[in-house]
Amino acid sequence: MAERIAEGMAADAGLDVRFAGLDVRFPSAATSTDEIGSPIDPRARKVLAAAGYRTANHAAHQITAQEIRQADLVVGMEQIHLSKMLRLVPDAANLALMTDFDPEVAPGSGIDDPWYGPPSGFETTRAELERAIPGLLEWVRTHPPT
Repeated sequence: MAERIAEGMAADAGLDVRFAGLDVRFPSAATSTDEIGSPIDPRARKVLAAAGYRTANHAAHQITAQEIRQADLVVGMEQIHLSKMLRLVPDAANLALMTDFDPEVAPGSGIDDPWYGPPSGFETTRAELERAIPGLLEWVRTHPPT
């Protein structure tokens, strides 16, 4: 969901994939192998489509050490995601939680995975992402690539 919401909000803010010479991308990657190759969850697809976000052409892939090393910033939803990425790249200094960009939540709180809960959890996740992503986009605007 974060990938699609970030893409949509970036486009609305005039931040496309080539913004001021930056290669701005929001690829979605898993830290586990559970859903590798799977499309967007139908519950997430419904919430995203209702809010006007793109839902087509997605297949889950697992993040790699190379992706972490090459990115200026890698954003996880929960602390466990950051822990798993640090196992791949122990010296990674480019990791953050999505909620680090949300001024309304406590640092380190993370965004819960709605997968195991009721369908309404996907609405909650959408709202949390929409609150945090403007801060993420501001970070993109103010941090030149390394």
